[in-house]
Amino acid sequence: MPTTVVECFPGRYDYAVRVTSSGWLTGTVVKNRRWTERLFSLRVAGVPLRFEAGQFVRIGLDREIARPFSFVNSPADPVLEFYGAVVPEGALSPRLAHLAPGAALRVAANPAGFFVLSEVPDADTLWLLATGTGIAPFLSILRTDVPWRRFRDVVVVHAVRHARELAYRDVIAGTAARYVMIVSREADPGSLPGRIPDRLRDGELERAAGLRLDERSHVMLCGNPAMIADTTATLVARGLRKHRPRAPGHITVERFW
Repeated sequence: MPTTVVECFPGRYDYAVRVTSSGWLTGTVVKNRRWTERLFSLRVAGVPLRFEAGQFVRIGLDREIARPFSFVNSPADPVLEFYGAVVPEGALSPRLAHLAPGAALRVAANPAGFFVLSEVPDADTLWLLATGTGIAPFLSILRTDVPWRRFRDVVVVHAVRHARELAYRDVIAGTAARYVMIVSREADPGSLPGRIPDRLRDGELERAAGLRLDERSHVMLCGNPAMIADTTATLVARGLRKHRPRAPGHITVERFW
């Protein structure tokens, strides 16, 4: 079976999307969890949406500015959850990070995106590689039964700068996935040092997971663009190639924006 790499860019960016007043729903913030001074999660009730785990939707506070966030919650959970990072000069994220329970949040009525398992071919092992807030769509996927029905093994790799940024580690550890943590800017017991592509090149990532990343695997990448580019190049160096509908290969790239 071919290895496939899918990429996305969630969470870190704070560019503005101009929207009209139509096609929006209004939900209510029921919880705002601050993981660190920079990272936050919003839980939002009252927005009936149907989506597939791994998709994203635009959220905002008014009619003018919105940005896409991946769903963290399972599609079966009626309370939506979004995980984001504050961009100090951003037009939206600093405001979202300070929302209190009871605040209104606008959510677009049209979830979208192809970073979903229905677009992924069968394989023995599913590798979910993320940096920072790129873990968000994987959390939604892990909260469904699909990965456990389709893949013999699931590996989650979450790379961050500091150990305190390993958000949702209890959620991941509570699944049947093999969980590998990477911390780049401090020593953390139980975590690998450095970056995902470096640990892939030297074999430490596979040793930590206890599995080989080979043609029997399927890889999804989400997070920092530098990690996406470097990890993709590392996989190409192993002989994998990009996948296209009319030219089957090993690497599939899906850009959300």
